Amino acid sequence: MIGRLSGVLLEKNPPQVMLEVQGVGYEVDVPMSTFYNLPGVGERVTLLTHLIVREDAHLLYGFASEAERKAFRQLLKISGVGARTALSLLSGMSVAELVQAVAMQEAGRLTKVPGIGKKTAERLLLELKDKLGAGLTAGVAVNRAAPVSSDVLNALLSLGYNEKEALHALKQLPEGLSVSDGIRQALKSLARG
Repeated sequence: MIGRLSGVLLEKNPPQVMLEVQGVGYEVDVPMSTFYNLPGVGERVTLLTHLIVREDAHLLYGFASEAERKAFRQLLKISGVGARTALSLLSGMSVAELVQAVAMQEAGRLTKVPGIGKKTAERLLLELKDKLGAGLTAGVAVNRAAPVSSDVLNALLSLGYNEKEALHALKQLPEGLSVSDGIRQALKSLARG
């Protein structure tokens, strides 16, 4: 397994880059989040990689951070999600946004990414629910508040509020509320709105 490449950036053709490592040019597909943060052609760069070996090809995927690579690997484990779809997801949203969308069960955010339909988004939310979290985005405040927010969101949705209304009410809640207090305050804000 090739886990990391460090060398000179030879070409940038989204979503692919060519990296020269000791005389060998490696073609590496990267998400757009990594692509935008690459230095200019001719400069040194280090990418964490994931190698996929198929019968007809060896495909190398590169990432600027360990969080992106972990998210990519987690996405690949989901039935019906291939490397292209995983790369597209990580190009369309940051790892922190993906973690938040999963924690809040926001299928709408995932369907905004090209190639992700409603059914795929729902499958992603279901299968990633307990697999993404603090390990991927240590220090992101959303991880600590997510369980309460998710429970409040689910309660509001089961009471018949649509996703947009429920999310708007959630955004107005102060930090550190219990689930029952969160539901109570969200319902008050929805009644006023």
